[in-house]
Amino acid sequence: MMYHILPYTYRKAKQLGVKVVSSTRTGKKIDVYKNGKYITSIGARGYYDYPFYLYHFGKTLADKKRRLYKLRHHKDRLIKNSRGWYADQLLW
Repeated sequence: MMYHILPYTYRKAKQLGVKVVSSTRTGKKIDVYKNGKYITSIGARGYYDYPFYLYHFGKTLADKKRRLYKLRHHKDRLIKNSRGWYADQLLW
């Protein structure tokens, strides 16, 4: 089953100048492309992300989950253009 990308992620992708599509890779949510070139796959299927929490559970819980994600992934989300950075920018 393909991951349904929510409008939040499309908006963030446009700001970053990348294109996002549902991933064809096993266990991943999104494939990221820049200038037509594959960059990386992000987001583990089976885990929720900020847009999911926001649209299904509301802003209060979504913000709490975002804070916890950012604490948990502090090191890998700061390396620009890494998988962790793209996941942080597009999904959180």
